[in-house]
Amino acid sequence: MSAMTWAGSIFDTAGSQAERIARLAWFIITVSTIVYVLVLAATALAVRRARARTARGDLADQAPETERRLTRHVLIATGVSTILLLVYVTVTAQTGRAIAWPMNSTQQPLTVEVTGHQWWWEFRYRDSVPSNWLSTSNELHIPVGRPVRVILLSNDVIHSFWVPELHGKQDAIPGHRNTTWLQADRPGVWKARCAEFCGYQHAKMAFDVVAESPARFNQWYVSQLASASPPTDTSAKRGQDVFVQRTCVMCHTISGTPAGSRVGPELSHLATRPSIAAGSLPNTRENLSRWILNPQLIKPGVHMPPNPLPPSEMNALLDYLETLK
Repeated sequence: MSAMTWAGSIFDTAGSQAERIARLAWFIITVSTIVYVLVLAATALAVRRARARTARGDLADQAPETERRLTRHVLIATGVSTILLLVYVTVTAQTGRAIAWPMNSTQQPLTVEVTGHQWWWEFRYRDSVPSNWLSTSNELHIPVGRPVRVILLSNDVIHSFWVPELHGKQDAIPGHRNTTWLQADRPGVWKARCAEFCGYQHAKMAFDVVAESPARFNQWYVSQLASASPPTDTSAKRGQDVFVQRTCVMCHTISGTPAGSRVGPELSHLATRPSIAAGSLPNTRENLSRWILNPQLIKPGVHMPPNPLPPSEMNALLDYLETLK
């Protein structure tokens, strides 16, 4: 299965908010289907009666009666349609209020600041202790059963944050802070992506949402706070030098090294991620090499420039990147 495989569904719910949205969708689909069938049946009946009257030649004699009957039917249909629309508005408003906040929980919410870029996602985990703030890219980890407050930002154009199994869509707007909430009720890994056209590579702007037990989440969090382990292998050490001395250092961060730029994704634990280039490719050595050499072949228009490294430097750099766990 490729990294870009999309199998998300609003009906495969994994959280209470998504479940409410799914119930609303099923309600609207069911009622609309019933109305549609009734309209088709009424239309077929009307056509049948009109043909029968035409065959009998009694259209002129029954014109006033037919007019009164049609008027009565139209008034009834208008009244029923108005009631259905009011029901739709009421149920939709109730659902909107219900999903605006997480379900009742005694746990302190986790706060994640999400920034949409062309074309990748940045996640910053906030904590009351500044030294415990954490930055990751294209992979959102959350603990099961704990509400997550998501603060949405954008550095360029409008993006839309969407995890179908957990919640509806919410826009990330430049110069404006939007807030939404997530809460996973069961462990799982879901593919999420931008749901607002944001440029040439909008379709390749995905990220993984990993919901895990609180204990596993805490383990992951602690491991991500740790600085990248210094390379011990000769080739990997040379690869670190390549990273720092070439253009890589101008865009990316690797903790524990001089690389501290935030133009591109944070790479301190790159080797633990299942995909690269915002879900465009599985995270393999071959794909890393292709991506570094010429990302334009994979995501035309992406802001990362080509890096035509000689084979010796490329192999050393890949050896180093594979140590970032």
